[in-house]
Amino acid sequence: MLFYSYFKTLMGKQVTVELKNDLAITGLLRSVDQYLNIKLQETVVVDEARYPHMSSVRSCFIRGSVVRYVQLPPDAVDVDILHDATRRDARGA
Repeated sequence: MLFYSYFKTLMGKQVTVELKNDLAITGLLRSVDQYLNIKLQETVVVDEARYPHMSSVRSCFIRGSVVRYVQLPPDAVDVDILHDATRRDARGA
């Protein structure tokens, strides 16, 4: 639940989601659930020349099991909060 709680704090921020098929999509994070399914709006494909059929997509739902990486905005990462949360999570496990 640590990542789910953290991603909820990023609502409305721009993130880049890289999928297991090498497609990378940048957009505003609108929702995330406990399975780390992600909904993005105002999406842009990072390599539009490679995926021209995706240029008209403006919002998408991404199943959590197909996500390879999520790139976060640098200003959204608070390392101290993450350290505290992982310590609490480790003690509770």
